Amino acid sequence: GRAYQLYKEHGTCLRGLMAEGHIDRECSKSIDGFLDKVHDLPIHQLLLPDDKLRQIILAIDPSIRKFVFTASVRHHAERCLQALGIDDLFDGIIDVKDCNFETKHSISSFHIAMKKAGVVNVEECVFLDDSLTNIYAASQVGWRSVLVGTTGRDCGKRVTSEHAEIEIDKIHDMEKILPEIFIHKE
Repeated sequence: GRAYQLYKEHGTCLRGLMAEGHIDRECSKSIDGFLDKVHDLPIHQLLLPDDKLRQIILAIDPSIRKFVFTASVRHHAERCLQALGIDDLFDGIIDVKDCNFETKHSISSFHIAMKKAGVVNVEECVFLDDSLTNIYAASQVGWRSVLVGTTGRDCGKRVTSEHAEIEIDKIHDMEKILPEIFIHKE
């Protein structure tokens, strides 16, 4: 439908609605109303606790700071993380509002994310995402990029990215491909 077309053209439906003048970028009440409505989902019915993912994240070297960088809004990300049972494992959430409504398609959002996270050395950033466009943007700013999911959301066919350092089928494969960030008990 039209919402998907706006997403494809502008990176998010909201950006499309703002670009086409349907929502006033300066009116936080309109923006928040839209965001509340589109994120009013039964998250706990759609996502279940993922103890395996929790154990994987807990095994990451605790000196490594971990952030959720989302094209969504903070409260939606918080609900998703809570449903998965991993909400206590991150140092923060950087959302679309933090990035001035720029998406992860935009290199500027990565610069904002680094500033918000206090990143000094860009080469220490590891980005896991399922979007080829986001992987490309991350690689352009020097982040190590991991494509998660090798079946395209839109086409259902195998996808690959020349800009990803590594490609994995699922997030649970992270320890296999990034062993250097994990604490290995002898």
